[in-house]
Amino acid sequence: MMKTWFITGTSSGFGRLLTERLLERGDRVAATLRKAGALDDLKARHGERLWIAPLDLTDTDAIRSTVDRAFAELGRIDVVVSNAGYGLFGAAEELTDAQIRDQIDTNLIGSIQLIRACLPHLRAQGGGRILQVSSEGGQIAYPAFSLYHATKWGIEGFVEAVRQEVAPFGISLTLIEPGPAKTDFGRGLAMAKPSDIYEETPAGQLRKAVMSGAFEITGNAQKMTDAMLQVADRSPAPRRLALGKGSYASIRAALTDRLRELEEQKEITVAMDD
Repeated sequence: MMKTWFITGTSSGFGRLLTERLLERGDRVAATLRKAGALDDLKARHGERLWIAPLDLTDTDAIRSTVDRAFAELGRIDVVVSNAGYGLFGAAEELTDAQIRDQIDTNLIGSIQLIRACLPHLRAQGGGRILQVSSEGGQIAYPAFSLYHATKWGIEGFVEAVRQEVAPFGISLTLIEPGPAKTDFGRGLAMAKPSDIYEETPAGQLRKAVMSGAFEITGNAQKMTDAMLQVADRSPAPRRLALGKGSYASIRAALTDRLRELEEQKEITVAMDD
């Protein structure tokens, strides 16, 4: 049975891969992007099954109007994929105020406003599915990615709360947590101006690894895309889907360490109540 999808950030990466796969299998896609013309080849091949609109997630009014138009023109939308975003690399004090503002506006506020704009339509049609593309970086943290992690940890908290709010309306949300994957993410990475102060710190060491290519990326983006398509059909919808061996190992280690530390502090923690 054909489904209709709404996907942000479709000019490259997971957004582009998802759009290609869905059109190939006969679904309809409402695709938004910032790079004009990036989907012209798919439009020529698939015609009316591909609906395209420009969208900058830092423009809340544009988010609302684009979502409203997509639902009005396409009718029911079964799955919303909040995918658009980018990475910002640099130690916290290396970042400019403008870089910080744009990272939060795009990755966090933009994703929040997209979900908020879709909820009234999903409620009116009796339900639907939202996939929020997060990252292993929504549960762990690397040095020099502090603002990126702030947005991913932030959107994970938002989704955790909203999924409880809208479950009575038949709306489900799943966080997608890929580890490093072979996509265009690296080419879209914004960089802070390096400071010599951090050269020999963990932030500087990671910068060297990233710039030299020594930071190994093993995630298969095609396989991850297939997993996202499969989870969209799974019922009940899982809260999270971690993707990649590295993602599994790093998230498991982080959760185990946090649980250990919580247990070590149990005597202090539970003594705080009257």
